[in-house]
Amino acid sequence: MTKVFRLVAIASLAASEVLAQSGEAPTAPEGFTVQIFAENLGTPRGMAFGPDGHLYVTDSRGGRVLVLVDRDGDEQADSVATLLEGLDRPSGIAWHDGELWVAEVTRVVRIGRPPAVGTAPELHVVVDGLPAGGFTTRSVVFEPSGRGFFISVGSSCNTCREEDSRRAAILLYSLDGRGPQIWARGLRNAVGLAVHPETWELWALDAGRDWLGDDLPPDELNIVRRGGHYGWPYCYGARIPDPEYDDPARCDVTEVPVMNLPAHSTPLGIAFYDGELFPSEYRGDAFVTLHGSWNRSAPAGYKVLRVSVEAGRPVAVEDFLDGWLGAAGGILGRPVQPLIGPDGALYVSDDHAGRVWRVAYARSD
Repeated sequence: MTKVFRLVAIASLAASEVLAQSGEAPTAPEGFTVQIFAENLGTPRGMAFGPDGHLYVTDSRGGRVLVLVDRDGDEQADSVATLLEGLDRPSGIAWHDGELWVAEVTRVVRIGRPPAVGTAPELHVVVDGLPAGGFTTRSVVFEPSGRGFFISVGSSCNTCREEDSRRAAILLYSLDGRGPQIWARGLRNAVGLAVHPETWELWALDAGRDWLGDDLPPDELNIVRRGGHYGWPYCYGARIPDPEYDDPARCDVTEVPVMNLPAHSTPLGIAFYDGELFPSEYRGDAFVTLHGSWNRSAPAGYKVLRVSVEAGRPVAVEDFLDGWLGAAGGILGRPVQPLIGPDGALYVSDDHAGRVWRVAYARSD
């Protein structure tokens, strides 16, 4: 049930005060600053800046959509509003033509302009009946023409032959919810989706299966082509047959990832840098969040990568934000989605610490 728009004020603190009270910030390359934009957000995952300049965030476990407002321009949110409540683990969120779209486990909904405080928003169901169970995080990304949107639906299992063709796939719907078309298959859990700003190709992250050891299979960065099959559950990496199926002939026709990522690091978010705040060499590169492993003897992930991009293709990768994994193995945070703000800063949601981080560059004029 949709509930009312509620405004909750939070104290405005200097960045140094917030960090002192809330723990250490992740580390960034020299010249960059990292601070908490907002905290106490539950389990923040998807993020999108609205036409009003405010940051809209899904609190997945809380079933909410939050609005973070920085009224005084001090680069920290000074109020948090609950726009929607009672949703089923909302994750993906995006603005399109002045309307806010939110992906829940089994449906996609949209609302028009945010209502006045104290007024319930009018909610429209665009898609209903998506598969439940298994991987339940849903991402929503609009295709370049603006006439449709992509939804990722993860698998129901670690490794199996899916009976529902919508599983382990990226789906394409029209704006009125007609469809779906199966855009691509063989993607176990392609949560991270983004359209390249120049080539208009769909890039997707994918998390490989478990229980083949610490280092297999690699997680993947793919450039997703319509009608392509990306391997799961039969193959992984460079067309390597999965030992449970051992079908090399099937692997011969699968797509190969454009970049391998550390096994079991759980890549969840990708964003292309199109701002003006960072040094010019960052423009066009991609930021990728690694949420972190759960079944690896030596933990992996818990960081944000910078993927260098040339001529529309990834060519190198390096750590950009690190430090969420404590020296003694304790987890301080788990990054979910990177987002480039209208101010050119990088925002990162952290569903373990309940925060949104803001990364800026300190210009030396």
